Amino acid sequence: MYLRPRTVDEACEALAAEPMRILAGGTDIFPALGDRPLTGAVLDLSAIDGLSGIEFGADVIRIGARTTWSAIAGAALPPALHALQQAAREVGAIQIQNAGTIAGNLCNASPAADGVPPLLALDARVELRSAKGGRELTLGDFITGYRRTARRPDELVSAILVPRSIETGRSAFLKLGARKYLVISIAMVAVIIACDDEGIISQARIAVGACSEIARRLTGLEATLIGAKAEPGLGVLIRPEHLAGLAPIDDVRASAEYRRDAVKTLIARTLDAALQQSVS
Repeated sequence: MYLRPRTVDEACEALAAEPMRILAGGTDIFPALGDRPLTGAVLDLSAIDGLSGIEFGADVIRIGARTTWSAIAGAALPPALHALQQAAREVGAIQIQNAGTIAGNLCNASPAADGVPPLLALDARVELRSAKGGRELTLGDFITGYRRTARRPDELVSAILVPRSIETGRSAFLKLGARKYLVISIAMVAVIIACDDEGIISQARIAVGACSEIARRLTGLEATLIGAKAEPGLGVLIRPEHLAGLAPIDDVRASAEYRRDAVKTLIARTLDAALQQSVS
């Protein structure tokens, strides 16, 4: 069965009737199939206009679930979201960025999902809808493990919500891979730094991806950075205990030992890159 509803309510009613595979950009589903046909019940969200676009509310920036990476990369967004835009430009090729959606990246729940670290640093929340109503989860609660989320079978992700309270910080995203483009991460880091009028760090948010089953905030390092002078070389403040919560693995892209060593350097470079970003 294949359904292509026109409204969110129609989509939720279909999910309430039976579990269905949700199709948006298709950039994860179709490559995973290989040469096999798409079977089973499919719910295609591509005709629902209300799931796309970026809206600026009084308290949150609402990014519709079907908003593509190209749309995010080209939007006029506050400095704290520049890291998300940098990540958007790293998601596959231009063709993938034109079709792939922000919610699809989160629902895929890959440890190497480019969108997760910047959204985690932004304290983003995931808005879910079902025929029974709606609910919101922090991104940390939404992604529960390797390829696992808290989305129920009768729910769909309707939006990503970013609080406007942190939109003035500077931000940066860096990704380490075996080559420059079209690569799955060995490690990736998103940083948001806010400073007071005297150039002292008043807020720090750091998230690391591809070095654990799910992306992690480095809250210990964040606390260490608060009160420091916002100047190049902040990487010297990184201590081994700040990285203790990471659990990198050995795979075809890199060893766990290499990831542990490389991520410290990547964090230092991302901190410097964030300080170089414009705050206007």
